Amino acid sequence: MSQAQTIIQTDDVRVRILELQPGQATPWHYHTEITDFMVGLSGDLLVGLRDPAEEIPLPPGSRCEIAVGRVHQVANRSAVEAAQYLLVQGVGTYDFIEADN
Repeated sequence: MSQAQTIIQTDDVRVRILELQPGQATPWHYHTEITDFMVGLSGDLLVGLRDPAEEIPLPPGSRCEIAVGRVHQVANRSAVEAAQYLLVQGVGTYDFIEADN
């Protein structure tokens, strides 16, 4: 099960540290107003994107940006250790819309 620690949350910005357990992934999803900014903190993370299909490794210290409306997923590729990333979301109203698999 994933864990989240909220650092900052306002009406239009959220900053959290998320942890994915070994082999765990978020559902494929997108946001209608916010951009996701991610920074790898630990572990072996992979960000999957659709339209066009793309994979971005997110090792500790690396970062990526996911535009509004782009379907994406974050996965922990490790079978043995948890992985963490810093997630900054904004500016706009937060939503989480699951995409079809």
